Amino acid sequence: MRVSLLFLISSALFGQSLPDQVLRIIQANQAWTLEQQRTICEIPAPPFKEKVRGIEYAKRLKALGLVDIRTDSEGNIISRWPGSTSPKPVTVFSAHLDTVFPEGVDVKVKTAGTRLTGPGIGDDCRGLASVLTVAKAFQEAKVKVEGTILFVATVGEEGQGDLRGVRHLFTKEMKGQIDNFISVDGTAYGVTARGVGSNRYKVTYFGRGGHSYGAFGMPNPAHAMGRAIARISDIQVPKQPKTTFNIGTVEGGTSVNSIPISVSMEVDLRSESASELATLDERFRAALQSALEAEKARWPDSTAALELKVETMGLRPAAEPADSTPIIQKTLAAAKQLGIPVFATRSGSTDSNIPMSLGIQAVTIGGGGQATGAHSADEFYEETPDSYKGPQMAALLLFGLHPPK
Repeated sequence: MRVSLLFLISSALFGQSLPDQVLRIIQANQAWTLEQQRTICEIPAPPFKEKVRGIEYAKRLKALGLVDIRTDSEGNIISRWPGSTSPKPVTVFSAHLDTVFPEGVDVKVKTAGTRLTGPGIGDDCRGLASVLTVAKAFQEAKVKVEGTILFVATVGEEGQGDLRGVRHLFTKEMKGQIDNFISVDGTAYGVTARGVGSNRYKVTYFGRGGHSYGAFGMPNPAHAMGRAIARISDIQVPKQPKTTFNIGTVEGGTSVNSIPISVSMEVDLRSESASELATLDERFRAALQSALEAEKARWPDSTAALELKVETMGLRPAAEPADSTPIIQKTLAAAKQLGIPVFATRSGSTDSNIPMSLGIQAVTIGGGGQATGAHSADEFYEETPDSYKGPQMAALLLFGLHPPK
């Protein structure tokens, strides 16, 4: 029944009205797409410092015929496809500018046959190149569509960027104006239809500190944090919806023979479910407080203070749209039209988390090809014979949302 439904949707959306010319142009421009990917990737875009790459990206959008190009106050590059025949609906078609790599990392892309190696070459230089490729095909085919399509490059998708670019777009810059959101993030042909939420914290225990022998008998921040870690590790979480926790870094203290003044840890809590994430967060905080009280109680004769501080590092909302959501059905139909074997949607932490959590139709798709080692210095992208199907799928989805005129 599901396959039959997708076939009917595919026929209705992408029948004779589909400009096959766009698909042919995208396929013919496969080498051009790869060159865009390589040259974009050689422009550094460290966290919170995406400006240089953004300036260059805006130039490329302009060269492809995009209009009303601007940089908003958060650093997002926003442009409009000029072939709009009506103001509504409004769809944002995007990829993210930033990488996880700090300043000073060598971003030179090494090429060996069909393999390109370089930091961020797949995530998200492939997405950025895919957006440009669709724009180039639209320009060459002189596409006009119903509604408005905005070609956007966002900032702050990775790590501690905490989705700041897309968050700004939906809560400030274009609040209440966007009807659909498409993100091209990474490679292959996955369809991310649900948002994995994450709460990230830096937890610090503070004390007086002192000599490990001479001051023994007071509450120890490291011991308190150890108790907290043990309590957190014992938290039971559901397998479905998938819910996880992780203590990623632990630091503090000054020497082996000193009671530390402070110790800290960074904690990541995740779930596909907003309610399960909230429950996990509550139990996490209870574990921290219980550990504090237990460490104090261990040394009842001490007057030394022991305190706890929890700092928020990032909050990404969870969202669980149904696969029956129109934009998801249209994405699956586009994949079917191209013969892409997408058998199921998946969950992920992407720019789409924000619009999904606001009840706005959103999906994140891959840009084609294959990649390994995302977020590592030796990340590589492998060009495949059908890599062009990534941007083709994006183009079909845009036509599904914006029928050509």
